[in-house]
Amino acid sequence: MVKEISGRELDELVSAGKTVVCDFWAPWCGPCRMFGPVVEALSEEFSGRADFVKVNVDEDGDLAASLGIFSIPALFVFADGNVKTHSVGYLPEDELRAFLSENL
Repeated sequence: MVKEISGRELDELVSAGKTVVCDFWAPWCGPCRMFGPVVEALSEEFSGRADFVKVNVDEDGDLAASLGIFSIPALFVFADGNVKTHSVGYLPEDELRAFLSENL
């Protein structure tokens, strides 16, 4: 299950050294609305390997800017307190599965 959290909550998870997959999105973004269910489905498949969360860039614009997010959806993988990798734009389910398999 993908939990919607604030940027502050994301910072806490990352600072604690958790492996986190974060979907940066906005409610007005069509590709984000298409991407959300794909991320949700794969969060169940990869359960136990990472915490899956999403952050609304409209509500946490400073965090998005600090990470260099200028296009959404953007999917970031955090590990050991740092950004491990990221992907920008919509990914079909098979491509997202491969991305997560490689990075989790």
